[in-house]
Amino acid sequence: MTRDGTATVDGVFASLNVTPDNGVIPTMIELYYWTTPNGHKVTMFLEEAETPYRLVPINIGRGEQFGSEFLRISPNNRIPAIVDTTPAEGSEPISVFESCAILLYLADKTRKLIPQDLAGRNDVLQWLFWQAAGLGPMAGQNHHFSQYAVDKIPYAIDRYVRETSRLYAVLDKRLADREYISGRYSIADIACYPWVVPYQRQGQNLDEFPNLKRWFDAIKEKPSTVKAYARTAEVNPNPNQAMDEQARKILFGQSADTLRTKP
Repeated sequence: MTRDGTATVDGVFASLNVTPDNGVIPTMIELYYWTTPNGHKVTMFLEEAETPYRLVPINIGRGEQFGSEFLRISPNNRIPAIVDTTPAEGSEPISVFESCAILLYLADKTRKLIPQDLAGRNDVLQWLFWQAAGLGPMAGQNHHFSQYAVDKIPYAIDRYVRETSRLYAVLDKRLADREYISGRYSIADIACYPWVVPYQRQGQNLDEFPNLKRWFDAIKEKPSTVKAYARTAEVNPNPNQAMDEQARKILFGQSADTLRTKP
């Protein structure tokens, strides 16, 4: 256990045996987390849905995502991942990886932040998958080539800055006649918001996207969003610190051999 009572990665499955019989109420969700846009998605949901959870920090700049125990939860060695210690069916703990899969799982578990009718659910899901397939990956490549790459390649930077602006325009148009992406606040909004937060680093100006800017400001001011982002300081007090060479090698130097050497 860490000093604040958070379970360590190696002790995660042992920590799930806690029951009310010994006087301790189990935490519902164990969240394996670092302060990235995908990590923020899950804390935003949990705070908005008022779902009990406990953070388990995974310092991706120091390679903690490659620990064998964490790979049992997240075989793609990426954060976030969760373990639901109290599944609805009363079964053994359930682990889920991939941020949008986690959002969908939690929405179905809690019956919150996703419509219960077929048409409404489909509307949210298509925008959830739009974020997973478009906004996240393209903004991520934008970040990589413009912020992290040692060699600044003009074509790559221009390609992803332009594609990010196109995706912003798609979202801006969608929000022209509705408060949130699917009308009511949902996991679609939660999935997209953290990837718009670093808009300046992406070479974007929100004033050019007035509907998107109105949506962004509304979510930013939500108490649940404020609480979610406040968790950053607990595990990573310097999230904007320049990346050192060790972190660069860990984050950008992996290949198939990385997994072949793991048990």
